[in-house]
Amino acid sequence: MSIPASRALETPTGDTVVVKADTETTGGSLTVLEFLVEAKSGPALHTHARDDELWFVLDGEFRFRTGERLTQVSAGGLAFGPRGTPHCFQNVGDAPGRLLVVTTPAGLERFFEQFAALQAPVSAEQLATVAHASGVDFVGPPLGDT
Repeated sequence: MSIPASRALETPTGDTVVVKADTETTGGSLTVLEFLVEAKSGPALHTHARDDELWFVLDGEFRFRTGERLTQVSAGGLAFGPRGTPHCFQNVGDAPGRLLVVTTPAGLERFFEQFAALQAPVSAEQLATVAHASGVDFVGPPLGDT
């Protein structure tokens, strides 16, 4: 099976996500995303109601929070965020970093597609609505704010 060309989208943090494989191309089994994350950047603490999330650090140094646990992971390392567990990450390096993210089942790409379709500036309420429609709920601040 051939996967169509990737598409790049802006994330709510102003970083970039490239959709590598989506719901359609995987038959709903998983989504594969590549994130380019600027230094010190990362998403707010959030939960996924429907999907588990695996992070593979391609470049850089990242800190992950899953539940109450903090873990630092370098290039070549993995971290895991099970559905229902509050989690977030931060690029703790001084240069952009890259993550390969696999979620299962598929569908998380829809959050980024719907966010990208909003007219800027995006309010916190609009972001929460789009996120909730994809099974994502923001529950706290980013790691850089804690």
